[in-house]
Amino acid sequence: MGKRRDIEHAAEEIEQLFADLWQVFPFSGLRRGFRPQIDCFRTEDPPSLTVVVDLAGVDPAGVRVIATGRALVIAGERPRPKTGGQIYEQMEIDYGAFERHVSLSVPVDVEAAQARYENGFLTIVLPFAPRAAPDTRVAIEIRRST
Repeated sequence: MGKRRDIEHAAEEIEQLFADLWQVFPFSGLRRGFRPQIDCFRTEDPPSLTVVVDLAGVDPAGVRVIATGRALVIAGERPRPKTGGQIYEQMEIDYGAFERHVSLSVPVDVEAAQARYENGFLTIVLPFAPRAAPDTRVAIEIRRST
C-alpha cells in the first residue's frame, strides 16, 4: 500500500503544480501580447482576396493597413482600459501593440483595395491584379460601417 500512496501523492503534487502554473502564467511576463487572428480567402466573382482580422476592442482610427502587390501589413494597438482599484483574479484578454504580416498568394491591385471595420472585424478586399504590379506601398483607408 505504501507504493500506491506514494504514486497518488506524486500525482496530487503534479496536479497542484499545473494548477499553480495555470494561475501564475498570465502574470509571468512570458505572454507575447495581442496577436489578432486572421482569415484569408479568395473569391472568383469578383476575383479578389479577402483578409478578415479580429480586432475587437481596437479603435480602427489607430490601425494602419499597408499593402504591396504581394504582402499586407496590419498594425495598431489594443490598449488595456485604465481604471483604478482593479485586482485581477483572472487575466486572459491580450492587450498591446500588434503587427501582422500576411503574404498574399496572388498579385493584387493595391490601388483598388478597400477596407471596412464592422462589429470588431476589419475586412480588407484586394482585387486580383491582371499582372504582377510594381512593388509599391499603399496605405489603405479604413471605413467604418454604420
